[in-house]
Amino acid sequence: MDKAKKQEFTRRISSSNRGGMIVVIYDIYFAYQQEALQWFEKGELKEYRAALRKAQQAVAVLRNALDFSYPIAKELYPLYQYAIRQLSTGFYRQDTQGITAANKVLRGLYGSFAEAARQDTSEPLMKHTQQIVAGMTYQRGNLTETIQDSMSSRGFFA
Repeated sequence: MDKAKKQEFTRRISSSNRGGMIVVIYDIYFAYQQEALQWFEKGELKEYRAALRKAQQAVAVLRNALDFSYPIAKELYPLYQYAIRQLSTGFYRQDTQGITAANKVLRGLYGSFAEAARQDTSEPLMKHTQQIVAGMTYQRGNLTETIQDSMSSRGFFA
């Protein structure tokens, strides 16, 4: 994953509430699985396995974040386990069938979580983060980002 994509995910994470955070983790999974497919098509198996391992870690984060005080968690857990096993199969067999099987399950779940996140009006999980405003400037075709309130203290001084 390139630096710009990581920065985008970092920005989204810093401004997400609980529902939005799950959607971001799903998006991270989809970015790594897409990267794995691209590496596979190029025949770069070392990079393919590295991207697949990161996709697998994203699904593990989703699985580990389940709150079993809700009955739906007991139904989601085996689905996440299945996806992780399918990605492992793709890792060791060095084919894309595992990714396809995992995607079939995770794409279906993603739509539900995205809809739930749209309805979630809770506050962001991270407090005291810098506000980033993106907009067009006088230069044609350039998008600039400005950090608002950059002079305020966000923590301890050493």
